[in-house]
Amino acid sequence: MSTDHEIAARHLAIQGIGAEATALAMTYFANRDTLGVSLKGAQDWLTEADGAVEALIRRRIADAFPGDLVLGEEGGGETGDRLWIVDPIDGTANFARGDLQWGISIGYVHQGRPELGYLSAPALGEVFLGRRGHGATLNGRPIKVAATDTMARAAVEHGWSTRLPIDDYLNSVRRFFEAGAHVKRAASGALGMAWVACGRTDAYVEYHINAWDVAAGVVLVTEAGGQVNDFFQGAWATKGNPILAAAPGVAAAASAITGLTLMP
Repeated sequence: MSTDHEIAARHLAIQGIGAEATALAMTYFANRDTLGVSLKGAQDWLTEADGAVEALIRRRIADAFPGDLVLGEEGGGETGDRLWIVDPIDGTANFARGDLQWGISIGYVHQGRPELGYLSAPALGEVFLGRRGHGATLNGRPIKVAATDTMARAAVEHGWSTRLPIDDYLNSVRRFFEAGAHVKRAASGALGMAWVACGRTDAYVEYHINAWDVAAGVVLVTEAGGQVNDFFQGAWATKGNPILAAAPGVAAAASAITGLTLMP
């Protein structure tokens, strides 16, 4: 089977798998008193839904593509040439509190190159889908990044990680404000990337983030005409990396503020 056929088969599968995972997640979201909420660490939330949704996705991938590997937030995993990267519930704190801002992120990376991105925002009724070289869509309609051309009119989402000093985060937020941007945080890196892809925000930055939070979003942003830094370098699978995604009109300014280099 050629690479194109392999990607096409997984492009179809990711939509079916994502739809089933979305339905399961929504059954938990509708019955939050049975979630069994716990904390893995400070502000690192876990619910019964996280494990159940990831287990479902893993089973469906194994059934359809038994030679593929899966790297997931809850179950970990190894990396290889055919790799699915899964965050079953991104924005678990939001999910547990009844906030609508959470998503299911499924990315597919072939020989180290991100090829497919699927992101469902079930409580919002939205599905983002991207395939390298084929564009990105929201609920089946093509999307593009914003045409904003100055940081003085930009909306920037700035993610926060407990792994880094809080002063680093606050100083970076301050630099964006000083440049004239409106800065916000919605607590889902996956949705933050999707918001850049569809033009709701102009940039997303986080100085440490894991692969399962951004694997799908990298495809969405680049296929919608945006720019990202080279997240897939070094020990990205095991240790994570910084992420910067931006619309072209504010890319240079965002790069200068963060010190992160964007790919053309």
